[in-house]
Amino acid sequence: MSPKRPVVLITGGGRGIGAAVAQLAAARGYDVAINFKSDRASAEHVLETCRASGAAAVALPGDVTNENDVTRMFDEAEAALGRISHVVNNAGITGRSGRLEATAAETIRACIDINVLGALWVAREAARRLSTRQGGTGGSIVSISSVAARLGSAGEYVWYAASKGAIDSLTIGLSQELAADGIRVNAVSPGITRTDIHERSTGDAGRMERFRSKIPLNRIGEPEEIAEAVLFLMSDAASYITGANIPVSGGR
Repeated sequence: MSPKRPVVLITGGGRGIGAAVAQLAAARGYDVAINFKSDRASAEHVLETCRASGAAAVALPGDVTNENDVTRMFDEAEAALGRISHVVNNAGITGRSGRLEATAAETIRACIDINVLGALWVAREAARRLSTRQGGTGGSIVSISSVAARLGSAGEYVWYAASKGAIDSLTIGLSQELAADGIRVNAVSPGITRTDIHERSTGDAGRMERFRSKIPLNRIGEPEEIAEAVLFLMSDAASYITGANIPVSGGR
């Protein structure tokens, strides 16, 4: 009998960086649970790719801002795939770009609800499931932050940068809190990466290329490059790493 594959749950796994993480995890020997909020078609496409790599994979609808949805998501993932050993806290939005004083409260609240509260609910549930003190087998949590947390995103979305600053703090504190529970907690901070979030947030398809000159490596990052950092932090090769935040930003 072949050994049991580890199971990873990825929030916002149907598109962009989350999809790249799911596909690479499947190729590296993980079974994969992909959470999505509304775009089932994209999630199903990612499932097909994961299954083609030999992984068992499920797509789980759910809103990370809803505590009950988060609990159900974990329940359904474990019912389908077995005990979760890794969680990638990826779901996030920017909201429409603009100066803070001109931005609607609804835009800011939606960003904070998903990026901060949603990440907290997911991390809390992951801690409950993975903790060796609570019957789990240990594992890892990797959150997707952003270099915006230290750059500030002035004139674009400072509220988003602030939300990712919260993820950085969560990573530091939770890594210390859960170390004795057999759970490593780390983060990856992407820079400008080739996903559709840029056009969706600004309505400007050329935004990425305008930032190229500000990137020391002079190119746009690919989602697969972010995924490589995530998979490293999940792996046994990173067994002595917790509380780390790896920038994958071309030097920006």
